[in-house]
This record gives sequence, structure tokens and C-alpha cells, in this order.
Amino acid sequence: SQKGAVSMHFGSRIYQYENAFIDDLAKLISIPSVCTTATEEYPFGEQSARALNWILKRAEEMGFEVANVDNYAGHAEFGTGEHMSAVLAHVDVVPAGDGWDNDPFTLTRKGDLLFGRGVLDDKGAAMMALYCLKALKDADVVPKRRLRVIFGAGEEVGMDDLRVYFRHEPLPDKAFTPDSDYGICNREKGILQFSLHAAENNAKIVRQFQGGTVINAVPSSAQADICCTKQDIILLKQACEHVKGNFTFTENEGGVVIHSQGKASHAMQPEEGFNAVTHLTALLFQVFAPEQLGDVLTFIYEQIHTQCNGELLGIAQTDEPSGALTCNVGKVEIFQQKAVVSIDIRYPVTSDGNGIMEHIQSKASQYYLSFHLHHLNLPLYMEEHAPFISLLKQAYQTATGKEANLYATGGGTYARTVQGRCVAFGPLFEDEPNRNMHDANEHIDIKHFMKHGEICLQAMYDMIMEP
Repeated sequence: SQKGAVSMHFGSRIYQYENAFIDDLAKLISIPSVCTTATEEYPFGEQSARALNWILKRAEEMGFEVANVDNYAGHAEFGTGEHMSAVLAHVDVVPAGDGWDNDPFTLTRKGDLLFGRGVLDDKGAAMMALYCLKALKDADVVPKRRLRVIFGAGEEVGMDDLRVYFRHEPLPDKAFTPDSDYGICNREKGILQFSLHAAENNAKIVRQFQGGTVINAVPSSAQADICCTKQDIILLKQACEHVKGNFTFTENEGGVVIHSQGKASHAMQPEEGFNAVTHLTALLFQVFAPEQLGDVLTFIYEQIHTQCNGELLGIAQTDEPSGALTCNVGKVEIFQQKAVVSIDIRYPVTSDGNGIMEHIQSKASQYYLSFHLHHLNLPLYMEEHAPFISLLKQAYQTATGKEANLYATGGGTYARTVQGRCVAFGPLFEDEPNRNMHDANEHIDIKHFMKHGEICLQAMYDMIMEP
């Protein structure tokens, strides 16, 4: 049928917007929208709000209805009707960091590659989704339902942006977020992040113990300043033969500083790193007793040791859709008045996060540690045979001629904020090289990215045309 022929190739209309897309992306990249301290007006700082307001103004210039929910998030809307579909993207970025070959906030083109902070995560996808909306409008498509592109301003700092937005605005019936990889991520593990605090630092011999900088990464270094005898230092050095790790010793007045070198990795794949904190703790327990090292280190040693799977803690589990639970000791801080460990757990999609949390709380209380919850993000699981999965598979096949595979992740995207109605879909293809997403020289290949635009537009067209 003629209608079928039109819908088959609708996505290819995106290519006429390539130059305009790049021009606008350059302007959005130039806003250094790293989240900073909240103020009354700006929940994620002024630059994050600037980026949000800039893209909403651009959408308004294109002729769309827009709304801004208190600088948390906003949307551009096309069409009318009670049913609403959505695409979710974000305009905040991680800090630039060091090591760039060019200014991270100037879009720089080298051949087909476009460099700049946020060009992949997620400003490129946000801008592309807006241009897909424009392509629908320019083609005079008469949609059967409303379509929103929702722009968040605080994704990189915990996703409270969309939690607040959805208190004021309705949840879409179906949605995708182009903030991951192709094919379709229909399973995201649950995330439990918490810290355990000792009422006081009762480690008799630990003057200081520090390791890790953030909860959601494997610590690449740690160091302990220990009050001990010369004989203890000899025993510690001998114990290195029995404990994996890379340790260096610097003797000082009345003791020693031990430095532990590890390897960083994302908390969703702790086995790919080497935890400097847990291995240093294991070394100390070869020589010293629990009452000398205190409650926090004793908990780490007895309940986690150097494991990444939660087995000693009694929470090890796995399921067929998403794989095994991971447990990462992300950060330890022990000073004169303070003793805290911060832990990140990613649990299977069919599991119960509250049950895991209660189990850990009861374990922690045996060590006189208080439990402080940071985040409990419930898992996302959309069934493989859900109609929306079929729609996205069809859009992908129409644009690429290939079938989209389904996959699981331990990472977290906006998909989990939409209560089971959203999945991550694109923009990176399976065979693409590393694009340095959170690293220096983040980039996209414009040819690949326009192909993503074709898939994105096809999916958006299908979402608003289905009955």
C-alpha cells in the first residue's frame, strides 16, 4: 500500500537537516552545562538552566509548544490528543576534565568526527530528537497522539530532574531515551547506594584511612596511616605475599603510611577494576585484630572482603534476564572524628531492592554501624514481547536492514524514571569504536549519528501514527 511505502522511509527525511543540526549543536555545546550547587532559581546551577532554556527557546522558534518545570526539565510538544508518547534526553554534562586536544566547549570538526563535551552524552541526542520533531512538523504529518521531547537538566547527578518534572506533568504511555547503545535496552538493574557510619572512629591504630572519590566507581587508590611498631611493619611487608595488590610503605613517626594502587572501573562492572580499598583492608587484617582496626574496616573485611558479588554479605544472586548482583565499596573515609564506608549495589531486575536493603541494615547493626540511604532506584524490565519493543525493532530494521538485539545493563538511564514504559534505544551502534563518553575528547561520527537520526525519526513517526 502507498501508506506503507511512505512510512517505510519516513526516517530518511532527517538527512536534509544535517547542517542545521550541526550549527545548533555547536551553540548548545558552547554552554558549559555542568551541574553545580543548587540555588532557589536553579536546582542544578545556572549553566544547566541556561542549556535547558536555550533548547526550549530553539524549539519555540521552530513552532512548538514548550514548557519549563522550574529549571528541572522541560519539553517541546507536537500534535494533540489524550495519549502521549515521548523521547527523553538531557542537556547537562559531566565536567570536562583534563587531556582534551581542543576546547571541550567548542564543537570541533575533524573529518567526520565532531568533538566536544556532551556531543554524545547527551546533547547530540537531545538536539537530534528536536530535529526529528521538526521533520514531522515540516512534513505536515497529522499525528494520532501527542509527542513530546523531554529535556532534563540534572541527569548526571541522580536524575531528580525527571522525578520533579513528572510530579507536574503526565507520564507518557511509551517512551525511549537515546542515551545508551543500539539495539534496545529493556532491562536495567536496580541500584542501591548507601553509606554506613560508625558513631565514632574506634579504630585504635588507624590515624587515617582514605580511598575512592565517588560511590559509583571502583577506587583506584587508597592509603592508610597506621600507628604501629617496627615489627608490625615487617609483618605487613611479609603479608603482601599472601594478599593480592600493589602496596608501597612510607615509615613515619610511630608507624607507617601504606599506599594501595588499584584500577578504576564503573560500579556496574566492578570485576573489571581492582579495588584499592578492599585489598588494603585485607592486608591490614593479616597483622591486626578487629578491635585495633575498628567497626567500619571490620565490616568491610568480614562481610565483603575483596568480593564483588555480595556472597559473604549474604546477598549474592543472579537472574536470567539481567545477570548477577554486583557490590562495590566505592569510598572510605576514616579520620579522628569520622568513619564512613559508601557502597554501590546493582541488583537483578527480578529481585527486591527493599529486601536487600533490610538484610544489609540488620548486618550493619551487628557492627554498630548506622545505615544512610543515598538512592534506591528500582529496576526496569520491559518484556521482550511488549508491543513497544516490536515497534522499535521495526524502526531499526527499516533504517538499517538489521535486527535490533535486546540487552541488559547495570547502568542507569532516564528509562527507569518512567515506571516500566520506557527503554534506552541508541545512539551508539554496536560496531562503533570507543567515543570517550565521560572522558577527554568525547566525540561522534556524523555519518553514524545521522543514521541514528534516521532510526530515531522513524521510531517517532511510528509512535504517533499507530492507532
